Amino acid sequence: MNSLKNIIPRIILLMFFLIPLFWFQEFYIHFYAYLTSNVITAVVTQKWQIVLFFILLFVAFLIPLSFRRKAGWLEYGLVVAFFISLFVEMYGIPLTILLASKYFFTPGTQLPPNVLEVNFLGVGLGFDMAMIYGSILILIGTILILLAWITLYIHSKDHGLVTGGIYKYSRHPQYLGFILIILGWFFGWPTPLTLIFAPILIYKYLDVCKKEEKEITIEYPEYGEYKSNVPFMI
Repeated sequence: MNSLKNIIPRIILLMFFLIPLFWFQEFYIHFYAYLTSNVITAVVTQKWQIVLFFILLFVAFLIPLSFRRKAGWLEYGLVVAFFISLFVEMYGIPLTILLASKYFFTPGTQLPPNVLEVNFLGVGLGFDMAMIYGSILILIGTILILLAWITLYIHSKDHGLVTGGIYKYSRHPQYLGFILIILGWFFGWPTPLTLIFAPILIYKYLDVCKKEEKEITIEYPEYGEYKSNVPFMI
């Protein structure tokens, strides 16, 4: 029953993760330009209004409306540091790109073409195929986090184990959301910074999930039955 209930979301997610294979050339150009820091000639810099906006927006996701466990602020410190350094590099000062460009920059390297251009807070921003793909991942992750928080908030006065809403399909939808957001930023901005931090953060969130389950099992013995009927992530 559990596997049948989640088979469609799993198929959709799998197909979505296969998208880079269908646009392999565009994704390859994107990753090559960013990981070798050849994109240094096209980055947006010194736009501190955008830096501040995104830092406030994503740090707000870490403010717990109601969690199944007490907020571990030390655990969130790493992701806060990641987002701050990420946005400072994307729209402020691209430190890791500047450092890496000294060794890998090759004049004339092809840069990924923009397929979408927008004006945000007075700044023109361009999105190539991989950045749009990453943005969709971020959007999906954000929706999952909001749905999880809304569900927890609605049941915050019940003082019991929350198993309804989105929690009927995933034991950790909010952490799945954070992981998708991290993957989204990695696809959109695959620099040495995200290459190092993304795997660490994903591992950290998976570890938090396991710690949370141990705490919940002690407080709610019925969690064992719930655990056997609902998948870990999806």
